[in-house]
Amino acid sequence: MTPAEVVNAARLALGTPFRHQGRSVGSGLDCAGLLAHVCASLGQPVIEQSGYGRRPLDGLLEAALDAQPALVRVRTAPQQGDFVLMKFEADKAPAHLGIVAGKTLIHAWAVARKVCEHDFDAEWKRRVVRVYRLMEMNNGE
Repeated sequence: MTPAEVVNAARLALGTPFRHQGRSVGSGLDCAGLLAHVCASLGQPVIEQSGYGRRPLDGLLEAALDAQPALVRVRTAPQQGDFVLMKFEADKAPAHLGIVAGKTLIHAWAVARKVCEHDFDAEWKRRVVRVYRLMEMNNGE
């Protein structure tokens, strides 16, 4: 599996409306739904989450990502094909996921009301608190 395959799978969802807890490309996705779509599209196992609020409680999103069988947390700068966990406010829990597409970021964003792709600039990079990679792309480490 390559980073380009991850990005291509994410791009298939571009334009899908944002819908909290959405899991359907074309009709509605949230950021966790985008991750589930990408994993499923690439034949990777995913543990589905449901019943979560729009603002995850401290530690819940991190724990959910850590439990994903296809993902491994890496302690490097985000690279193409990586999943990034972000927070918007310093005193709040991380509450958003995106997929790095080189110089851009793909994510299901409530503000844009859809799955979108835009520059992964310094402001967005500052929001990243954890980086995850598909195990197949990390040599199982």
